[in-house]
Amino acid sequence: MHIPHATPLLLAGMIALFPLTAWPAFETVEMLGQVLFFDKNLSKNRTQACATCHDPANGFADARSNATAGAVSLGDDNTSLGDRNAPTASYAAFSPPFHLNQDGVYVGGQFHDGRAKNLTEQAGGPPTNPIEMGLPDKAAVVIRLQENKQYVSSFKKFYGEDIFDDTDNAYAAMAQSIAAFEKTAYFSPFDSKYDRYLRGEYTLSEAEDLGMTLFFSEQFTNCNLCHQLKKLPGREGETFTDYHYHNIGIPINKKARNVNGVPESHTDKGLLDNPSVHDPAQAGKFKVPTLRNVAVTAPYMHNGVFSDLRTVVLFYNKYNSRSETRQINPETGQRWQSPEIAENLSRHELETGPALDDKRIDALVAFMKALTDQRYEHLLNQPLQD
Repeated sequence: MHIPHATPLLLAGMIALFPLTAWPAFETVEMLGQVLFFDKNLSKNRTQACATCHDPANGFADARSNATAGAVSLGDDNTSLGDRNAPTASYAAFSPPFHLNQDGVYVGGQFHDGRAKNLTEQAGGPPTNPIEMGLPDKAAVVIRLQENKQYVSSFKKFYGEDIFDDTDNAYAAMAQSIAAFEKTAYFSPFDSKYDRYLRGEYTLSEAEDLGMTLFFSEQFTNCNLCHQLKKLPGREGETFTDYHYHNIGIPINKKARNVNGVPESHTDKGLLDNPSVHDPAQAGKFKVPTLRNVAVTAPYMHNGVFSDLRTVVLFYNKYNSRSETRQINPETGQRWQSPEIAENLSRHELETGPALDDKRIDALVAFMKALTDQRYEHLLNQPLQD
């Protein structure tokens, strides 16, 4: 399904300026979902849309500083701040529904803790989240939907004439429409340098080629233990995540906590905060993110604690290095902070492979940059956000 590109400004104009009473229904559910994705009217103060925290111009991540160097997102009330980094929405559609697999391992879902089973559930979360889009309940959202006559005609076209007779059904239809848009190639074009290399359209640089070799190696790095979905490397459609959950020892983001008002004593339990998970052994685990567009969606980790992609590689490398230098976080000049949750660390995955020298670290970074969608390659040379 091809979705024509439309800027937020254009879509806002479509919503606000045209005589909606004269507009027919959208042609497809995906087109309806596109306009909903950019619609700020679906927030309490009409200042925030899905696209605010998942900006298509910035890898579908939140490019605003939000007084936290982009670590967490500012809500529609212009005051509330979250405690987790907004993940990219690019390639999110490929995450399987949240489930416990045959090996007893939690897989898939949406959000860092998988609390939304699928993309539709995820799309329905922010509008009624008090620190995000802030509307009080589903009924309030449905009232906003019915203000737009084109929405009304489109919902009736795709979901039945009586769709607005039931608030829950109307709200679910909104979420389903947004999810349909997020499943289009607009979010997942598979056109990075790596994809073009696989199709014979691009020649990797020396550093990118070395990084690719290291990344997929079972001898020299541990990257592919978690960031490879396909059984074999070099397969088209690779999303660079197995959608499992791990505790890799991420520390508290003290800078964000100093701003968002969440006390440092609070513990983010990750997967254990998912209402359907009750096993204490899941505490501190977060879903393995895609590495597509990772180089343009800083800051990193579930709480945005690291600002630079090279720092992330160095963080992993500290588990396998005896060098005192490698025990220093280059962003602080201090030793790496202790994990927020020290139990349940994924030791096997973290400690597989040898320590890496600077050349190999830089090569891995170069390869991950090559996973950037073509329309974002111009962002690779932009300075880091303060």
